[in-house]
Amino acid sequence: MTVTLNLHPVVELTDDQFYELCLANRDLRLERTATGEIIIMPPAGGETGHRNIKLAFQLEAWSSQNNLGLAFDSSTGFKLPNGAERAPDASWIKCDRWNSLNAEQKRKFPPLCPDFVIELRSETDSIKTLKLKMLEYIDNGAKLGWLIDPKTQKVEIYRSGKQVEIIQNPATLFGEDILPGFVLNLGSVFKEL
Repeated sequence: MTVTLNLHPVVELTDDQFYELCLANRDLRLERTATGEIIIMPPAGGETGHRNIKLAFQLEAWSSQNNLGLAFDSSTGFKLPNGAERAPDASWIKCDRWNSLNAEQKRKFPPLCPDFVIELRSETDSIKTLKLKMLEYIDNGAKLGWLIDPKTQKVEIYRSGKQVEIIQNPATLFGEDILPGFVLNLGSVFKEL
């Protein structure tokens, strides 16, 4: 079960304080909304964790072959332009954007929105909350995002400046011009474990 803490007006955490809070509670998955609410999410269950590693592995394998950018897993938090700190299940950033960051920005929560994000719905995730999160990524600079729902076997594709596209039971997804040549095989993601 996800828990949301509203600390206002009692405490308003700085970026450094939130980062330290995350470090001090490594067993918790923490995010912060643009309004400062702290979201505490449970660890992923076995099925979701297995599906997530399949997604991240495919993205990293493609990224390592072409050197156009860097792939990140679900443990990476990003400081979005709207002030939120989010950790997509998998993400990717172009090299030039990553290289524009200084060493401290790379070490902490990078202050940018990834170019590409994936959110994988788990049994405990609210689809409404995930859809809002995907829109937040797009509004903050993501060019392409995939919301993957293994339960319904649907994928929602979010693109900057375009309507959301919904695909039922796709075998593969293509990275389009954002991730040229990337093909995500969804067979292992939709497969019952």
